[in-house]
Amino acid sequence: MTMKLHPRVKAVEPQADYFLQLTFDNGEIRIFDVKPYLDTGIFRELRDPALFNSVRPFLGSIQWANEADLCPDMLYEQSVPETKAAMVAETPAKYRAKREKSRATG
Repeated sequence: MTMKLHPRVKAVEPQADYFLQLTFDNGEIRIFDVKPYLDTGIFRELRDPALFNSVRPFLGSIQWANEADLCPDMLYEQSVPETKAAMVAETPAKYRAKREKSRATG
């Protein structure tokens, strides 16, 4: 019996409010919420925006500068497709555009 693996992370972009935009090797772009993990162990350190923004792809998953990492299968299973995230809440792209617009007019 062959076990099917979930896609692996090939790119990651930190977003506002402790979200990550993940690009998987199957072309899917999904949004993962890190907030539920910020009260646990080494993940507490990720409350520091500089450290949170240090996230990078690592061996099919992601890793931060403090060596915290998350299981790639969990990242896939607990993330939502970018299009669904847009329906549920303000997308990271909209957040950035709104922030830049307010800077330009403010």
